[in-house]
Parts: sequence; C-alpha cells; structure tokens
Amino acid sequence: MATMTETKRESTFTGWHMLAIMVSFFGVVIAVNFTMAYFAVSSWTGLVVENTYVASQEFNGKAAEARAWAATGIKTDLKASAEGIRYTITHPETGPLKGEKVVAEFRHPVGDKFDFTVTLTPEGNGVFVTNHPVPAGQWIVDLLTTDGGTTAYHEAIRIRVNGN
Repeated sequence: MATMTETKRESTFTGWHMLAIMVSFFGVVIAVNFTMAYFAVSSWTGLVVENTYVASQEFNGKAAEARAWAATGIKTDLKASAEGIRYTITHPETGPLKGEKVVAEFRHPVGDKFDFTVTLTPEGNGVFVTNHPVPAGQWIVDLLTTDGGTTAYHEAIRIRVNGN
C-alpha cells in the first residue's frame, strides 16, 4: 500500500507583516481624519456669533421681545423666490399694518458667504416688495418693519426657497 505524504507549508508571522498591518491601519485613520477636517473647514465658517458671552447675556431679552411681538396677534406672510420678495403684514383687529419700509436680513443657517440685506418698499395694504432675487436654499430672515423711525414690528423666521 502506498502512503501519501502531505507537505505542510509553514507560514510564519514576521515583523514585515506587522509593519504592513500597522501602516495600513494608521494610514486609514489619518486619511479619514484629513478628509473630515477638510470637509469641516470648507463647509462651515464656525462663526455663529461674534462674541458668545455677549450673545448669552442678550438671549433672555431677545426671547422676551419675541414673545411680546408674537402676543400682538400680527400675522405675516413672506414669499421669496428668484423673482423677488413679497412680505404681507396684518393685524387681526386693525387690518394691514402701515410702515415706511421693511429691512430684511437674509442669513444662511451655516456660514455667511451669501448673506445679504435688502429694503422692501410699501406697495399698499400691508404689502412690502422688492425685486431682489433670493437664491435657493435655507434662510433665516430677520424682518424689521419701521414707521416714522420707530419699530412697528420685528420678527425672525426660517424659510426654504426652492430652486427653479
């Protein structure tokens, strides 16, 4: 009877294998870190407010002011598109709100590269307009309505402008 001999190949784990594993592991970690750092720096300025301490001190006052304006019952409607901006403001008891102008400050929630401020002029019956185009995207709009140099109404709203 013939016997078959099996040849066993012995593999040994050498220092070169360990070096390859370590270089591969840390190479992946470093590549991921650089990629994440690049996206973080290129997509967000990191600037939320100029001075966080001052902003924290002013927060409660601004929140109280916003609650007071909301309690007046004034209703508004903001339409923004590539054709322009239309802002309607009415009081439930006295009707359309009179004002000499509305200053609208458009800010992106993240970053300030495309932020802009426009002045809307009265068209009548509480309607204020401008033909300034608004690019598509998310916007935080701070609207200040003035009449005779005093604030008639102030609000900040978040809107989404769809692309055409």
